[in-house]
This record gives sequence, C-alpha cells and structure tokens, in this order.
Amino acid sequence: MVAGHLQEKHGYWYMVLSYKDANGVRHQPWINTKLPVRGNKRRAQAMLEEYKNSFAIPEPEAEKPEINLDMYFTDYLKKWLELIRSTVQETTYGGYSSIINRTVIPYFEKKYLRLGEVRPIDLQGFLNAMGDRDIKPATIHHYHMVIPAAFKYLIRLDLIPNNPADRVVLPKKEKYIAEVYNEEWLNKLFEVSKDHPLGLVIQVAACYGLRRGEIVGLKWNAIDFETNTLIIKHVVTRVDIDGKSTLVMKDRAKTQSSLRTLPLVGDIREQLLDLRKQQERNKKLCGKSYNHEFDEYIFVDAMGNLLKPDYVTGGFRNILAKNKMKKIRFHDLRHSCATLLLAHDVPMKLIQEYLGHSNIGTTADIYAHADFRTKLMSSEVMNETLNFPKTGISGKQK
Repeated sequence: MVAGHLQEKHGYWYMVLSYKDANGVRHQPWINTKLPVRGNKRRAQAMLEEYKNSFAIPEPEAEKPEINLDMYFTDYLKKWLELIRSTVQETTYGGYSSIINRTVIPYFEKKYLRLGEVRPIDLQGFLNAMGDRDIKPATIHHYHMVIPAAFKYLIRLDLIPNNPADRVVLPKKEKYIAEVYNEEWLNKLFEVSKDHPLGLVIQVAACYGLRRGEIVGLKWNAIDFETNTLIIKHVVTRVDIDGKSTLVMKDRAKTQSSLRTLPLVGDIREQLLDLRKQQERNKKLCGKSYNHEFDEYIFVDAMGNLLKPDYVTGGFRNILAKNKMKKIRFHDLRHSCATLLLAHDVPMKLIQEYLGHSNIGTTADIYAHADFRTKLMSSEVMNETLNFPKTGISGKQK
C-alpha cells in the first residue's frame, strides 16, 4: 500500500510517497507536481490521489553475490580489502593493503587462479618464491599473515569448509638479536647530535625506550611538570592507503600495556621547558607563517611543522653516517635502553613495564642474550654449592 501527502518546496507542490518494498525497506520519494503553491492545492491533491492509485511498488533487484568461488583469487583479495576497511584500524588496513597490492597480487595475477581453485600448494609456492628472492623469514611471515585472514572471511560466509593457508609450512624465523649502543656510544651519540633538530628526540628515545610513533606523538598535555611525569597515550604513524602516504594520529597505543606513565628525569625536564619557551619565540618571530596545526605536539620544527616519522628515521641514519658511528636503526635505541637497564640490575619485570611490553615473555625473549650477569651469578651459585672432583678425562691417562 502506498501512502502520501503534499509538501511545499521552492514555491511548488511536491507529492511525498511512502511505501515499503518486498524486503521491508521504507522508501519516501519526492515527486514534483510542477504546480505553483498558490491556487493549486486541490489540483495537486487530485494529482496525488491519482498517482497513489496508479503507482506500482518496484520489485527489488535480485542481489548479486559480491563474492563467489568462480571469481579470480586476486579480484577476491581486492574485494576483501573493501569489505574489511571499515572494521579495522587505519594502520591495519594500510598494512594489509600494502602487502596485498605490492606483493601477493603481483605474484598471483598471472596464474589466473579462481578463488575456489586455490590450494595449499599454491600458497606454499608463493612463500617459497619469496624465499628464493632472499626475503627474510620474518618478512615472509609478515606477508603471509593477511592470506589466512582473507580465507577466514570465506569460512564465515560458509563458502569454504577450511582454511588452505593453515596447511603451509612457513620458514623458521631467525633469532633476532638487536644491535645496541652501550653507555659510551650513547653518550657519544648525544654529543654529536646535540645541535641537530633530532637531538632531544634521540635523548628521549634512548632514555625511555620509546617507539618512533610514541615519540612523534608526544603532546605537551602528556607532560606534567608539577608531578614530573610523562604519559604515553598518543601515537603518530605513517601508512600507505590507496597509494598515498597518510599520517594516522590517534589517542591509542600498540597494546594496552603501551599506555604508561613514566617519571620525567631532570635533564630531559629542563630541555623540554627550554623547548617550550623556544617554540613560543618561534611563533612570535614567524607570525602568520607559523603552522599552528600542530601546536599540541612537542616535536615540531622552527615553523611549527610536525617532525614526521620518516624524517626521524632518515635524519638519525644521516647523523650516524656523518659521524662514522656504528650503524643501528632508530628503533635500536629502544633496545639500547633495555640492555643498559639490564646491565645495571634493573629487574626484567620493571623493564617490561618501562618499555610497555604486553607480557614479560616478550621482554625476556628479546633481551635474554644481554642478561649475562644473571647467568654468571647462577653459574657461581652452582660452583659454590657443588663439589667438582677431577674426572678421568681431566687426569693423566695410565
């Protein structure tokens, strides 16, 4: 049944219909009678009644399935990215999109595999091909993580009974041992970078073991100069979305444990106070040319532009090269911080909380190689507790 009424709009009568389609969805189309409002209400009413009696409710178009097993595997991956985009974080979507468009699709697009034809051996071939290119096992694991997720979506739709990606053999990851700077090298790094725009960034990274996104994301409201605390609660990361480099700025951290409050040490505190004063001077000097978009953020340049993640990475690399220092990654300042704490007998549990690891296993797994002092202590306990008489192997042979 079609209901309706008249409505004035721009000096004309409009018929506003109301009906539900076969799926129960209500529609309210507006139809112009082209009759001026003045002196035409009866004519418009008669036109409405005639239109209601003759109006046929359109049949809904049969929905075509967006996904079917006869489509190409590469087409499905593109469609899957569209479908999950609103359900995941921007950084997650950017990572998935980059892997699929730059690595997975280029490999499979010339194989013309239908979605229903993809077998474990096909996926294993992809992983093996990555290994043949001398891509590191950890990176291959990273590439592979999106494929099981894409097939899991099909299982939820009851299109496939099991996940073919679960039956592949991944290369064994190499044990990661971070490159670190000891106390001497860190002090040298602080000295050679003190006049560089990244000087304080480097000191904060090494002192607190912060991730790059946590440092770039530091805001002035995260600093309490009265209680001398620093709160890690906002991150800035760069992701590639739809082929464009995009900054994602959010009040969140990598994990819940990454949201943490740290003490503000004296030397860092004084430098932050000086930096805040310098930024106020820059605002006055630059006038209208100053970029106020990032006033909340701590690490901006003289014109108020945010120090972007890629600039931090590239600038750090240039500082090391210019001063002929051992090559490490910016992230290795985080590892250097943990290793230094461990060397000065800070318990592993406290290091975990300081760095914001979700569990102590992560901390222990990464830094166990550096905890030689604990191993030495353990061996000395055993040596003092047990008696070790000379064996026949160490004695003279008869």
